[in-house]
Amino acid sequence: MSEEAVMGRPTIYSQDLADIICAALAEGRSLRSICEHEEMPCLTTIFNWLRTKPDFLAQYARAKEESADALADEMLDIADDARNDWMERSEKEGKTGWELNGEHIQRSRVRIDTRKWLASKLKPKKYGDKIDATLSGPNGGPIQVEGRIKLVKPEGGE
Repeated sequence: MSEEAVMGRPTIYSQDLADIICAALAEGRSLRSICEHEEMPCLTTIFNWLRTKPDFLAQYARAKEESADALADEMLDIADDARNDWMERSEKEGKTGWELNGEHIQRSRVRIDTRKWLASKLKPKKYGDKIDATLSGPNGGPIQVEGRIKLVKPEGGE
């Protein structure tokens, strides 16, 4: 056996590796896609680091929150990309025409909706649904409260 170490996926935590992982997360990449690369640790290793390295957990949480902004940018790109919205179709008699590519449009909608949902969970104050829980009375005025007291005669009393 040679003296060269056999290289495999990294399992020992380093700040440099944590920075690379978190930068990719902040760019909107999924942890699963990051771990697909042989030079990256596997998911199990990263989940272990999240449980045992508080600094990495905080850095990871910030990166995931930042990824919401990257997802918002991606939504704009997807919505603005009309390259495959139309398909060229051959018709009878050798003529060609254009047809709306509904499958591509539906897939784009799913891609946007998925990113929208994820961004709302990662950064709810910025991308979540705004819920107004303000209570008010008619025409925005104060709430009117009425109280009624019912007097009850004691038994046997007059």
